[in-house]
Amino acid sequence: MDDENPNIATQTSAGGYDTVVPNSGRTVPAPIAMKDVEHVPKSRWNPPVSVPKIKISKVSHVRYQHPASGIEGLIAFLLDFGMEVVKRSEKAIWFGGYGVDQYVYYAEIGEDVHFLGGAWEVESWEDLERASALGNSPILELKNAPGEGHMTTVHDPEGFPVNFVYGVAPRPQPLKTPPEALQVNDEFSKPRKGAFQRFQPGPAAVHKLGHFGLTIHDFELQFRWYTSHFNLVPSDVLYIEDDTGQKSDVAAFLHVDRGKEYVDHHSFFFSVAAKQHVHHSSFEVHDYDSQNMGHYWLKQKGYSPVWGLGRHRLGSQIFDYWWDPNGFMVEHYIDGDLVNEDTPTGRQPAGDESLAVWSEPVPATFLD
Repeated sequence: MDDENPNIATQTSAGGYDTVVPNSGRTVPAPIAMKDVEHVPKSRWNPPVSVPKIKISKVSHVRYQHPASGIEGLIAFLLDFGMEVVKRSEKAIWFGGYGVDQYVYYAEIGEDVHFLGGAWEVESWEDLERASALGNSPILELKNAPGEGHMTTVHDPEGFPVNFVYGVAPRPQPLKTPPEALQVNDEFSKPRKGAFQRFQPGPAAVHKLGHFGLTIHDFELQFRWYTSHFNLVPSDVLYIEDDTGQKSDVAAFLHVDRGKEYVDHHSFFFSVAAKQHVHHSSFEVHDYDSQNMGHYWLKQKGYSPVWGLGRHRLGSQIFDYWWDPNGFMVEHYIDGDLVNEDTPTGRQPAGDESLAVWSEPVPATFLD
């Protein structure tokens, strides 16, 4: 490494002078990629004595309250963000993507702004009843929602609402034909011969909700609650270390445990911060070109960017974060990692270097 600039990688050439080493990237199996990382034993989230866990099948959608005075601005933003209005009533709006989910974003029309929680789809009616019993909360019929179904809402130890749904009828097929995968020529492989790349400007169409996250105060309290009651398992844990070498966990990225089935690296995360709030909700889009065109579409429309584009280190997603008109952060992402029960859980130091492989410097507002 260059002593004057540690961010520049150098090596000594045959002529005895330093040359800058070009960047590189490769796809590496998880055990090899994590061979030098501390691993977390499964006993961390599977204590010797535990009750049967409420089985989640996937993350469903996110729920927010927005003021009536700002609802038209929100609609315009979410349309430019790549969603579609699936249904609108006097009290709520349901926004969808082009996947099989009926909707990915629920906006309740109220007097103020509130995060009303993420919604998890459970495997069975019995799981919904157990979630209801956990929170001593009623099971409500979603009579007006697209796909209908039932929902119960509980609160985690720090008061965040957590929603569980069952029986929501999926779309029989995606709303739109999935975009065609582009043929990409690199310096060695050139499959695209006699054909040209052509694009249509516009929003980056949202496919599905990928994950959402919270900033919290008590890591252990929240970690025990989420991993003890539900089949949520950490993919990565971050810690800080004090002057004595004592490590304290401060963030976790959790996936839905589906055994051997591969699932997204995380559907939920939380991190310790001074203020408790929803951090962001993240939505998958098609590919790098659609994500970039969506970025410039939002920029041309005058919306406020937060951070991006860049590539995360944990989860590998290419990210792009924006503020909605009412102050909530939302993300477009592509190219996330997949994990299953055989993927090791890593424990690494928290810090800016854990957030991105490449990007502009992380803004302070992202860490609040």
